[in-house]
Amino acid sequence: MRYRTLVAATAAAALATLTFSTSAQANHSWGSYHWARTANPFTVKLGDNLSSGWKGYLATASNDWSKSTVLDTTVVAGQSSARRCPATSGRVEVCNNTYGNNGWLGIASISVSGSHITSGTVKLNDSYFNTAQYNTPAWKQLVTCQEVGHTFGLDHQDEVFDNPNLNTCMDYTNSPDSNTHPNAHDYDQLVSIYAHLDSTSTVDQSAAVPQVGADRASWGTRVEHTKGADLYVKDLGHGNKVITHVIWAR
Repeated sequence: MRYRTLVAATAAAALATLTFSTSAQANHSWGSYHWARTANPFTVKLGDNLSSGWKGYLATASNDWSKSTVLDTTVVAGQSSARRCPATSGRVEVCNNTYGNNGWLGIASISVSGSHITSGTVKLNDSYFNTAQYNTPAWKQLVTCQEVGHTFGLDHQDEVFDNPNLNTCMDYTNSPDSNTHPNAHDYDQLVSIYAHLDSTSTVDQSAAVPQVGADRASWGTRVEHTKGADLYVKDLGHGNKVITHVIWAR
């Protein structure tokens, strides 16, 4: 009886592990949001509005995400002020600044029209990255990689800090050393997101762009909440929105 109980418990534990692995790495697209484009691979420009200490992390993230078979990225001169980090249509602006002790490490915002991404911004908060806890290469690389990944339409693979690392920057963690780059599942998800082509393109297009700031009052309504991150939507009407992913400091 004890043997059968032990076997049953072991099987249950194995099933629980399998269930966690499957659910954690299941579809992790960010809704149906994607850049409209007429061919693959397409190129997303990443505007560099960063101080010198951050530039290497953006270069690494750009190189990592460009390994995708459906999209490339290129780092170009930024067109934003680092403090406000306003969006520029058709591309992603990446900024760092001391945005204040407001609780967040990084935010990624996308402007969308329907399901099409029209611009993106990434803000990295030096008010926390200047502290001993977060002023490490691993934390900086994880957050840069994750926030840039959001601007392509990727969500998180797992949102529980205490779970085992999935070896991807799209994973929440207490120990980021093995979570600083995308993994195969991220690349597979991008292939799924960009499996179809569009009749028009929102990449590298010029148009007016709605803005959000570094303060949560400008992000709109919180629609999702987890222990370490929130999702906000600023509804502008007529299918136009600004959607913001926030990763909080622990």
